[in-house]
Amino acid sequence: MAEKMNHLVTAKDISRKYKVPYPTINHYTDLGFLPIVKRDGNKRMYNDKQVRNRLSLISKMMNEGYPLRLIRRKIVTNEGRL
Repeated sequence: MAEKMNHLVTAKDISRKYKVPYPTINHYTDLGFLPIVKRDGNKRMYNDKQVRNRLSLISKMMNEGYPLRLIRRKIVTNEGRL
């Protein structure tokens, strides 16, 4: 059961599953929005639940008109609570 809660996905999986362009995932990773949990060769592995929550928060805040730099500040400030 714990295995499902910590399900890992690759950047390509995220792109397909959440319909986010691959370069956007790279950009969000560089900004610290999507932390890499581990690497498997050249593949970056992310926690699927965390990705879903972060993408939802980013989308909501962007729709409210917040720029990425302020979204980043909020995510980094509240990282322990996300």
